[in-house]
Amino acid sequence: MTGTVISSSPPAEALMAVDVQNYRQKISGPLLNRIVIHVEVPLVDFLELTSDAITGESSAVIRERVAAARGIQVQRFKSAKLTTNAAMGAKQVRESCKLDAESRGYLEHAMEPMNFSARAHDRILKVARTLADLAGKENIGGNEVLEAIQFRSLDRRLFE
Repeated sequence: MTGTVISSSPPAEALMAVDVQNYRQKISGPLLNRIVIHVEVPLVDFLELTSDAITGESSAVIRERVAAARGIQVQRFKSAKLTTNAAMGAKQVRESCKLDAESRGYLEHAMEPMNFSARAHDRILKVARTLADLAGKENIGGNEVLEAIQFRSLDRRLFE
């Protein structure tokens, strides 16, 4: 049997998946609950990474949008001793993160099945408020709520 390698060991990808699952089981729900945004980042294909094609927004455009959103937040909280949505307490969340019926429905339908805590609820609202600010919107809409929920979904998928 020249040129043939027979191995009973699992492939490296399977070993990595087992390692990742073991690590995930060590992380507790309360710890993950304190992380505001969870984003799963896929590997970048080598050809995409080395391509000369320009994709996405430039850093300058993103910087302008972030600066505008920060300005909105400074104005919003000028009477309070806050400067960002992240620093909002429960009172400010209730005042600044009002939802229409559609958005409220999205959040309500996500809370129980995903087993979100009260802390996660407020974090979702803060992120949705920030997303609306980045989009230059006065009110939080359904898209912002859905995106904010998506940013909280990783902790639930870890334990499936």
